[in-house]
Amino acid sequence: MIQLPLNKCLPNVSPLVYGCMGLGGGWNNNPINDADIKQAHQVIDTALDNKINYFDHADIYTFGKAEQVFGKVLAERPELRKDIYLQTKCGIRFADDLGPKRYDLSAQWIQTSVEKSLVQLNTEYLDVLVLHRPDPLMQPTEVAQVFNQLKNAGKVRFLGVSNMQQHQVQALQQALDAPLVLNQVEMSLHKHDWLDETVYAGNQAGKDINFTPGMMQYCQQQQMQIQAWGSLCQGLYSGIDVSNQPIAVQQTSRLVQAFAEQYHTTVEAILLSWLMQHPSQIQPVIGTTNIERIKACSKATQVSLNREHWYALYVSAKGQELP
Repeated sequence: MIQLPLNKCLPNVSPLVYGCMGLGGGWNNNPINDADIKQAHQVIDTALDNKINYFDHADIYTFGKAEQVFGKVLAERPELRKDIYLQTKCGIRFADDLGPKRYDLSAQWIQTSVEKSLVQLNTEYLDVLVLHRPDPLMQPTEVAQVFNQLKNAGKVRFLGVSNMQQHQVQALQQALDAPLVLNQVEMSLHKHDWLDETVYAGNQAGKDINFTPGMMQYCQQQQMQIQAWGSLCQGLYSGIDVSNQPIAVQQTSRLVQAFAEQYHTTVEAILLSWLMQHPSQIQPVIGTTNIERIKACSKATQVSLNREHWYALYVSAKGQELP
């Protein structure tokens, strides 16, 4: 059984995070309806019943409706707020009359985004504010100033980042008085560049890996929680038809199923436990709105793959043996 050390700043958060991108009725302009609110209630209850108390949002998810529908649940059941941890992300701006899709980590936009998210989520504070994407124009001292203002006002407790490599994290951290508490990046059995860069260190075969070496080790040293988005590989190894996929995907899908049967658990638990066994103590974010699949994911903390099976999954997903 996997026993994860909990985040030192958020000591009672669950090992799994529920990602709320699927709430709100989809990426469209339709207003929230009763079915959307009912779904949000069911998803939140299922997560809590399965010991998942950490909920991840972003101001852009379903064009703001994900936060809004979650806020409607909290309005109807305000007692839930004390039992959950809320984080949301800001910094992505879609194309509009002012310009193209862009990233904005200016103090003004961070302030505007936080104020809007607080209203939409119907909460007085965020446990964690996450900077969604690296902004080439980001001024670390400006970010630090607005974060301090939000923290002193009781609106944001902690700050994290997403999709940043270690040098970007370092540049921001040196301007902050408080430690960054997490880095959320895409990580899964299918998307494994973060792992390859360790294996191929100093090896010519790894020259095309699109990642910055050392991020995992840096976060581990700094005791930053690493969260994994896309952790279930969009169903690639856990249910969708892979008959038209490459041989490596088909083989890995069969292997995941075989290990699920061997360990008497679910395919979702195998995929998540594979991530969670990394020494950096990865915290997967799950985004399914399927109630049964949420339950299946929760079993991940009860599984501990042996070393040979862990490597078997990695090598199978790579489609070739290690160097």
